[in-house]
Amino acid sequence: RRVLLLGEGNFSFAAGLCGAQGTHVVATCYESEEEAAGRGGAARSIRRLRDSGAEVMFSVDCTKLKEHFSPGKREFDRVYFNFPHCGRKAGVVKNRELLGRFFYSCAEVLAEEGEVHVALCNGQGGTPADQPRREWHNSWQIVAVAAAAGFILSDVHPFKAETIRGYKCTGYRSQDKSFCVEGALNHIFTRSSAPLCLTPVSCKTQVGNQKVSFQVPQVLVDKINRGFLEVNSNHPVRTVKEKLSAGLSQAFPLQNITSCLPLLHQGHPDGVGHSSIFWIALSPGEAPSTEEMSQGLANAVLFSHSGQDTDKNVQGGCPVPKQFYLRPSLLPHAQAGIKKGAFSPGTLHVLSGPVFRQCRITPHSTPVFHELLVVLAVSRGTENSCIQMLVDNIKTTTSSLHQAGVKPRVSLQEATSFGTELNDFAAFECQLGEIQHFICVGTDPDPSGSCVGVIRTAPDELKSSELVVVSVSLNLDLLAMLLCGISDWRILWTSDRRFLQQFPEGELRLFKSFSLYPPSYVHDVSFWVPDGEEFDEVAFHTLARRVSGEMIVSMQLRDSFQQPGTGRRSLCYRVTFQSCDRALGCREAAEMQLHFREEIQQQLGVTLR
Repeated sequence: RRVLLLGEGNFSFAAGLCGAQGTHVVATCYESEEEAAGRGGAARSIRRLRDSGAEVMFSVDCTKLKEHFSPGKREFDRVYFNFPHCGRKAGVVKNRELLGRFFYSCAEVLAEEGEVHVALCNGQGGTPADQPRREWHNSWQIVAVAAAAGFILSDVHPFKAETIRGYKCTGYRSQDKSFCVEGALNHIFTRSSAPLCLTPVSCKTQVGNQKVSFQVPQVLVDKINRGFLEVNSNHPVRTVKEKLSAGLSQAFPLQNITSCLPLLHQGHPDGVGHSSIFWIALSPGEAPSTEEMSQGLANAVLFSHSGQDTDKNVQGGCPVPKQFYLRPSLLPHAQAGIKKGAFSPGTLHVLSGPVFRQCRITPHSTPVFHELLVVLAVSRGTENSCIQMLVDNIKTTTSSLHQAGVKPRVSLQEATSFGTELNDFAAFECQLGEIQHFICVGTDPDPSGSCVGVIRTAPDELKSSELVVVSVSLNLDLLAMLLCGISDWRILWTSDRRFLQQFPEGELRLFKSFSLYPPSYVHDVSFWVPDGEEFDEVAFHTLARRVSGEMIVSMQLRDSFQQPGTGRRSLCYRVTFQSCDRALGCREAAEMQLHFREEIQQQLGVTLR
């Protein structure tokens, strides 16, 4: 591998690295050879480097690396920059600027999977790893500076000078003097995955005897056809699904419903809030006839990319006349099968697939997730014992999947006595129909748990008075997050391959973030709500998802004000931009905020303040 060292003072660090098998060292400094050789021990280190076959270069500007290396010699596997400094008494602002130009320059000479190592004195970096931690404005803000150039912090550990044979730090205030490196940290940066350039997607499906197409809502373009549950997938969501199914099959005969379930529904789901649904309009001229619709929505779904606007399915936050919507639940498919007598008593019937729900922005609120629906018809009077068997089986399977440091506690809570505030998943499930029990999974430090499933009994769906249908709906995404220690749902959908590399097929492991301490950028937005209209907060959050490409981690209502006399209402929200898997710079976040302000004015009819 090719290793580049920048800003060497006396070349003692480079000399300590040279000679390693399979490593070619290129050691550089900013000074001329004459100036560098005058430092104590430098001449000896330079001779050692050259004798070992390393390259030694002088007068190398770390902000213009491309100029110092020919095209064939620019790809370095690792770049070291130990204790960068502008020199003398330069303050934090100048040193931030130096780091910023360095990272931009580094991007031009680093191999695709290369690493950048930057050692800083204790407190300079401004991350939680610094102890004690400086105030943000008084630090070098290294993670935010690197993010602007497309780098993420993937690791940080103590800089152990004693492990480098012969190393002696020098350069205090541009002099041949040492400085304190106690508590110093080595920050390891890697390239971020590229920003998503989402082209509009057209989805084709069969309605009756007619093929129809529709534009996929933009917030779902990168999620509509990811294939997490397919046979060749090693995604943790599929692993959780397979393990649960295997566990349940030990207690009951089990049948997987493998047929492709319809993606579109028509009409309006009873009891479900209008803004919670992803409404869809079929492409012009393709609406099926009533007769064709009576035959039901067929199964085949094909996807293609186009250059058309993805948001023509919704006008002013309301669906256009043809009322189609993406399925928010698999429950209607199960209910239809029960009424047709397709489910045999005593056998567990398992359905699974992605479902789509508009929701507010929180780390655990997902606009799309994978549902596992288990349906069982049992003799009347035995439903409670069957429910307990199902829950005990889920408990046993979940406990067997727990990772070091994550101990799940599965509990069954009566819907009538549920004391915890409902999360978005549970709240939506309540709209779909009466619930008897909530399934909660808790982990330290929150043993009370989060709702990941619901249990219903439905005696009215069967013609037989002797049978009762028990259905269990589980949110596989939330369950995978809890079992793998994932704190943000967005990481499940990342395109960065470093995520799936942590989960070999059939294994669940504790997730280790490859983007540490991602910078956050806070902006406020205030506006007047249109007179006489109820403000649709879910539509507001969905618009934020679309504009930011899921780069907003939090939206909090900070103030609500009603103007005396006129009665006009003003709202102020605090918007926090932060990515969990890729670099997000300050300027990019500011541009998103400006775009968001324009869009809420145009799409929601508010008046900005």
